[in-house]
Amino acid sequence: MQVGVIGLGKMGLNLALNMVDHDIEVLGYDTNTSKEQKKTYPEIMFKDSLDELLNSLSKPRVIWLMVPAGEPTHSVIKTLSKSLNEGDIVIDGGNSRYTDTLKHYELLKEHKIHMLDCGTSGGVEGARHGASLMVGGNREIFNVVESLFKAVATENGYAYMGENGAGHFVKMVHNGIEYGMMQAIGEGFDVLEASQFDIDYQAVSQVWAHGSIIEGLLMRMVENAFLKDPKLDTIKGRIDDSGEGKWTVEEALKLEVSVPVIAQALFTRYKSRDEEKFAEKLIAAMRNEFGGHKVYKK
Repeated sequence: MQVGVIGLGKMGLNLALNMVDHDIEVLGYDTNTSKEQKKTYPEIMFKDSLDELLNSLSKPRVIWLMVPAGEPTHSVIKTLSKSLNEGDIVIDGGNSRYTDTLKHYELLKEHKIHMLDCGTSGGVEGARHGASLMVGGNREIFNVVESLFKAVATENGYAYMGENGAGHFVKMVHNGIEYGMMQAIGEGFDVLEASQFDIDYQAVSQVWAHGSIIEGLLMRMVENAFLKDPKLDTIKGRIDDSGEGKWTVEEALKLEVSVPVIAQALFTRYKSRDEEKFAEKLIAAMRNEFGGHKVYKK
């Protein structure tokens, strides 16, 4: 099998290397490919332009996108709609919002180009050695390239989710759940930090990552983080988000489904960006006004 990978950032590059490991011929293109990268990974056939990539692939072409969601993905899809031929297959493996994906399906469909949406989870390590893949689109087209998904996924780590957009919708909900799980882990360690005990967090995370009810990939990542920085002294408590948690909450509101844990985890991330903590300052001021409680000055 031959695949053209567009987008060779951390996830895209590791996914491409994963494909190569499974005897898949990979042609790759990225706007920021360096000469050093080309030398480091000779197993990938780097192309200097999108046109060169598309012209080098045998037909029908299979294109796997690992491009940032939003305008970057839309721009590439728009270009592909004009450059590909009838019967070619585009797989969007990024974190596109499913509503955008539905629009991309329609755009490509006008040119009789097939599309699959593939929610990709497992982080960089998963992309390299076995990802978790949630695929949406036409079932017959999924069957055509199923061997590709099976090759790069971890064991039992891929499945067909349903019609157009279902893959990205499922991945969106997955990431919403992830927000809640990460928040619970963080809060648990917050309680440990506040206790009277001098606890070795690396030891705790090691035990919790092996055989406990809350073991799993996230806890193994926690263990790795504490191995590098036992008290997390070198990082700030600011948490960014890439949109999926917000999208999940928005969909829940639209569907009238209660998701208090995911919503609170999202709001906590927003609050972590507030360097001045204005709401907390106002609460302290109110407590001082009505009860004379102490106010800490800068």
